[in-house]
Amino acid sequence: MATEEFGAGQFQLVLLRRMADHRPELVEEALRTLGASRAELREANRRWQARLHSRTSPSGERRYRAALGPPESTAVRRIGDLSCKAHLWPVPLWPELRFEVLCAPGGGAVWNEWLVRAPGALPPVLGSAADLAPWSCTVDEVARAFPRATPLEGSAPTRWRLALSDPPTGARYIAHFTWGLLQYVETP
Repeated sequence: MATEEFGAGQFQLVLLRRMADHRPELVEEALRTLGASRAELREANRRWQARLHSRTSPSGERRYRAALGPPESTAVRRIGDLSCKAHLWPVPLWPELRFEVLCAPGGGAVWNEWLVRAPGALPPVLGSAADLAPWSCTVDEVARAFPRATPLEGSAPTRWRLALSDPPTGARYIAHFTWGLLQYVETP
């Protein structure tokens, strides 16, 4: 994988770098699919982190446009009383998903950034905790499938957790997500 330009390929490696903490076996498989090495994964993450902390790099929405090009789609989204712009970019490694960036009005600050199901793509059927397979579903899909799910604080900015009850059994679980994609489920 070339390293001259930072683009979608390198950005996928950044996503994988955080997921490697929880699903190293899936990340290794993804690296083989992408034809990338662990060293390239680390280098892509180093370059992304340098962009995040540079005073001269674009910020907010412009950071993602610089790395990923123009979004595939943009829509205004209401969250409570607030409006924001939702930008979606394709992620070749996960063709049924999109990388979503929610921005303050006027291309301002990034409010949220994570993977979501692509418009028109069918979500997985999630009837019980047994259906929660790693990398199969997003935070939003699990929250909808388990209506009593409660958000919990994540361990890092790119991580989310949901406490949920399994409808068939009533058993309690905590689902862990990185970049919005399910990594694992544990009993509390």
